[in-house]
Amino acid sequence: MKISIITVCYNSGLTLENAIKSVLVQNYLDIEHIIIDGGSTDGTALILKKYKGLIAKVVSEPDDGIYDAMNKGIGMATGDAIGILNSDDFYASNDVIKNLVKAFTKETDMVIGDVAFVDRVNVQKRLRYVSGSGFSPWLMRFGWMPPHPATFIRKDVYKVFGRYKTDFAIAADYEFFVRTLVVGCLRTVHTSKVLVIMRDGGASTGGFKSTLVISREILRALQENRVYSNPLFVWSRLPVKILWQKLFARRS
Repeated sequence: MKISIITVCYNSGLTLENAIKSVLVQNYLDIEHIIIDGGSTDGTALILKKYKGLIAKVVSEPDDGIYDAMNKGIGMATGDAIGILNSDDFYASNDVIKNLVKAFTKETDMVIGDVAFVDRVNVQKRLRYVSGSGFSPWLMRFGWMPPHPATFIRKDVYKVFGRYKTDFAIAADYEFFVRTLVVGCLRTVHTSKVLVIMRDGGASTGGFKSTLVISREILRALQENRVYSNPLFVWSRLPVKILWQKLFARRS
């Protein structure tokens, strides 16, 4: 089984190398790493040059945002399944890909793993943990979704259901999961392992303004796919998230 990994970046000179290395050390051989750079002006180009020959495909040109870049990568991918590894993130161990391939069966459309959030500077400091084990499609009515960076999706799914909608600023991945898991009833398997380490402070975790935008987009995604919800349902997820983060902080 061939796995395509897509990394989207723009001025990611401080973190991109970490992401690339975490792919290169995987002990599974049939991997295609595709990097879509939005025309960076920092040291990103030097990093891409350093690893030239070790990355399957590199595109560096302006794009219309992160989801447009992801769609470019999906169009270039030749793997049986596709994973998205953000330039701020990295795989938790060298056997991540090998383990998720074991989880795929002929009946599986997506494999969902777990994610650990860490401090942007001190990546040894874990801030919170997101598991895909308790996820069920009905929870999307309340704004919950599987951890996107730890979800690997068969390429055929994109052929049947389409790619990410670029008119969403933050929640195109959420809308994609509504379209495929709630409406499309695709089959998922959860692997109870942390697959991805994410640095805190990304587009979807950027404070109240980001929370407001993503909540509006969640409601829009549900409405456009004719899945019933309401603002109270969607906003109810926030106290649960805050409580969980506090409990995790006490454990750490």
